[in-house]
Amino acid sequence: MIIESLLDTDLYKFTMMQAVLHRFPAAEVEYQLRYRTHGQALRVTAAQVRREIAGLCRLRLRPREVDYLRGLPYLTRDFVEILKLFQLQEDFVDVREADGGLRLTIRGPWLHTILFEVPLLAILSELHHAGAGADAAALATGRTRLADKIHALQTLEAADGFRFAEFGTRRRYSRGWQQEVIQRLAAGLPGNLLGTSNVWFAMEQNLTPIGTMGHEFLQACQALGPRLVDSQRFALEAWAQEYRGDLGIVLTDVIGLDAFVRDFDRYFCKLFDGVRQDSGDPIQWGERIIEHYRQLRIDPALKTLVFSDGLDIAAAVRIYHHFRGRARVAFGIGTHLTNDCGFQPPDMIIKMTRCNGQAVAKISDDPKKTLCVDPAYLAYLRQVFAV
Repeated sequence: MIIESLLDTDLYKFTMMQAVLHRFPAAEVEYQLRYRTHGQALRVTAAQVRREIAGLCRLRLRPREVDYLRGLPYLTRDFVEILKLFQLQEDFVDVREADGGLRLTIRGPWLHTILFEVPLLAILSELHHAGAGADAAALATGRTRLADKIHALQTLEAADGFRFAEFGTRRRYSRGWQQEVIQRLAAGLPGNLLGTSNVWFAMEQNLTPIGTMGHEFLQACQALGPRLVDSQRFALEAWAQEYRGDLGIVLTDVIGLDAFVRDFDRYFCKLFDGVRQDSGDPIQWGERIIEHYRQLRIDPALKTLVFSDGLDIAAAVRIYHHFRGRARVAFGIGTHLTNDCGFQPPDMIIKMTRCNGQAVAKISDDPKKTLCVDPAYLAYLRQVFAV
């Protein structure tokens, strides 16, 4: 079995799940598997995936895992008590072979489906690489490349200010390789590694779990808020009320940066610790955010800019040197750490496509990442937000 713990997922799935429990417990959603690279096919069968889903849906949190979650100060007692009883349900996932590829759809209550995304992507990635002939030579390649990355950061100019987290669960080469990567990073770069997004490895390696919200939280609020034009502000307000100052990093690219900065006024700028970039040009994005803070009479040096869009070490270092001293800068680095073993990682996502029967959309700052199943709704959303 590839997934052996419900904690083998990213922290932001639990933090969003808590907000869903308290604020949107009746919401119904749909997610779909999508490939960003046209024509890309997984070397995976539907039967293989169903077997892994069956195992995933037998999992319950162990007492030690529950105790760990209780120790996270932003998770509430009632939420952790519900997690003690929680199990994923197979009938919310439909997986089949169609049109020469794999089609996967998740439908059901948001509260009961939110934890599927990350482990399913990890399962698909590991099965794909096994089908592609992954072997010891691939791991040897991965170890050589990882050693080079660690050395590059150990010898980096002003390296003490470079901070990053491991974000690689969703498209990892394998669970075992991710564990080795995290162990080597923690040993080789103890002053630079902020932690990991993976809750299981954070617990096992005594690291800080990292994460706040994902795109789906702001997307769902397009259907759950009072007015579409207010959906981003509605989502941010709901998050602030849920976490009361904790978990204060906000995504900027659900309806594009222009729409975000119009909604991210002085109130929200002062309320949240910083923002996260996940699409578009990182330098242009950072300059725009810094100028936005300055226009609102807020010192950007007191705010955090998190960069997490498909980064490799070289790109992160370049961004770090550009913004060093002007803002607090941090990085989330995923596939480049956990799936750089000589194989081409599958560029796949599982994203929310509907909430309460209504299409929802992500209008990315990178056109290739824009996602919506309903062109009419996408056009309307663009019109409402003037993007």
